[in-house]
Amino acid sequence: MKNKMVALLSGVLFGAGLTISGMVLPAKVVGFLDVAGDWDMSLAFVMGGALLIFMPGYFYLVKPRSRSVSGGEFMLPSYQKIDLRLITGASVFGVGWGLAGICPGPAIVNLVTGQTGIWMFFAAMMVGLGGTSFVLCKLQTDKTAKQTA
Repeated sequence: MKNKMVALLSGVLFGAGLTISGMVLPAKVVGFLDVAGDWDMSLAFVMGGALLIFMPGYFYLVKPRSRSVSGGEFMLPSYQKIDLRLITGASVFGVGWGLAGICPGPAIVNLVTGQTGIWMFFAAMMVGLGGTSFVLCKLQTDKTAKQTA
């Protein structure tokens, strides 16, 4: 129960922070991404402020520990190679973010507004996640089958 309460509190804080900073507003995000036009640099301060809080916490509180405060295992990334899959995924994510003016975190926060466009975006995002996971799993299965043959 404690883990669920920590997760709930973390989610509420995350959603509140996104809302207060304006990161849930597609027009503000598009203004931030429009560096060649009427650039709104305020989100750079939001991201910078988040990094100033995150980095000391990560390096001094998280990284030295073997388990989380709630006792669960850490899920830290071990794969650090920059490859075609990473570049392609980052590019597709960036194009989607630029076209819609919203990324997954703020989209989830915006679901509470009940806006049809946000729900459509979220549904399309789930279809993209599921479809891509299916294709990547199928490719991995085929690759493994060829290697064992």
